Amino acid sequence: MNIDALSTPCVLIDADKMKANIQRAQDYADTYGFTLRPHIKTHKIPAFAYLQIEAGARGITCQKLGEAEVMADAGLDDILISYNIIGFDKLSRLAALARKIKLTVAADSRFTVDGYNAVAETTGATFDVLIECDTGGGRCGVQTPDEAVTLAAALRGGARFAGLMTYPATGKTEEMSEWLRAAIAAFDKAGVTVETVSAGGTPDMWKAHTVACLTEYRPGTYIYMDRSQVAAGSAMMQDCALTVLTTVVSKPRPDRAIIDAGTKVLTSDILGMDGFGHIPSCPQAHVSGLSEEHGILRAESGLPEIGDRVQIVPNHACVVSNMFDTVYLVSGGHVLDALPVAARGKVV
Repeated sequence: MNIDALSTPCVLIDADKMKANIQRAQDYADTYGFTLRPHIKTHKIPAFAYLQIEAGARGITCQKLGEAEVMADAGLDDILISYNIIGFDKLSRLAALARKIKLTVAADSRFTVDGYNAVAETTGATFDVLIECDTGGGRCGVQTPDEAVTLAAALRGGARFAGLMTYPATGKTEEMSEWLRAAIAAFDKAGVTVETVSAGGTPDMWKAHTVACLTEYRPGTYIYMDRSQVAAGSAMMQDCALTVLTTVVSKPRPDRAIIDAGTKVLTSDILGMDGFGHIPSCPQAHVSGLSEEHGILRAESGLPEIGDRVQIVPNHACVVSNMFDTVYLVSGGHVLDALPVAARGKVV
């Protein structure tokens, strides 16, 4: 059917743009000799993960156990959970997952490592562990290369040290490279082989080849791209595969129109930009404000009329994906398929 038959607000995924984004990134990785392990937090859809694997990606990345369980149930069998997994219930689920697939997890503390050692010992589970390093992102991660060596040495039995992982600050690729170079030197001095060096972040994806020790990259947003990635210079607006289809439901003034999409659809993430999205068909319109169910468009003239439909490129595609049960795969204005967002809401 034509997209005009869809109820709004809804999420449209341009199939041609999405496939081009997947292939562009895979070609880049292949050219420079590192592997891609895409982060599925952006789309949360097994069918799209398979498209990434078929293009040449080696496994996938998930952020939470719930996401990984959904993907494993769909047959994806090589998964990195780039997160500290803590607590009896979650470690029990980790062990069950490790019996089904090739599983890798992250750790940045002795507390986390001790949990992995214990569950491996008590259940017989085997899985790989990447030591997460804070190379400037200021989130999780050990603070020095020596800490990474110490944590790696504390792993035992079925919890096997497999390498290093980081999520650097945007624009800090060089600093990340220097940090990781020092870490590799520290492991060499300790006589320990580092098999995997994994980094992520779509904004700096096209600089990954400058990090000599990198073996894999974990881009997420690249499959869709969004307004923040355009602002960061990693994509152009015509690359953005995800849009939110909305309807103008009110026009109180010539310079103000109201759409049926607010924070529950477009997200309140600003990410350093002005406004909450871009309207390709009406670029002069400014998405100036959101409440829960309303979005405010402003322009001196040329705003759409009541009943008109507009597609909006959101600031942050990943959050939008987590707000919808279904997305519509489209091409040329026609709906190809309706796909459930299978890992939506899997935050545990």
